[in-house]
Amino acid sequence: MWKRLAALGAIACVSLPALAQAMELTPSLPGAEVRIISPADGATVQSPFTVVFGLTVMGVAPAGIDQVGTGHHHLVVSAELPSLTEPIPASNNYIHYGGGQTEGQLDLDPGEHTLQLLFGDHLHVPHDPPLISDKITVTVTE
Repeated sequence: MWKRLAALGAIACVSLPALAQAMELTPSLPGAEVRIISPADGATVQSPFTVVFGLTVMGVAPAGIDQVGTGHHHLVVSAELPSLTEPIPASNNYIHYGGGQTEGQLDLDPGEHTLQLLFGDHLHVPHDPPLISDKITVTVTE
């Protein structure tokens, strides 16, 4: 990242959102798609449960690895999509799988929840065009 900062003529105190805006967005490959393989939309699950991520055309690489045609998954839980031109926030609603994981375990409170995947580049910024799964709904039982 520091090499990029120097290349942009930036000073040491640049925020990630400012850096992302100064850079071009990472292109996604034609035909690339992300999807939630499991659970199915409308499923009833018990916590903890596993969410399996699907990706076509592109590859998965850990955060920080700047390789053409790759990125990593972010799961949006019961929230709206974040900005598609800035780094994806990290919180209980925006879960990063920066290790290159292709599935993750969730432990959610009972009730209805939405899940949606958003693929991000090596700096956690969505690709252009963004790779976004359909939003699914699951009901967590006690």
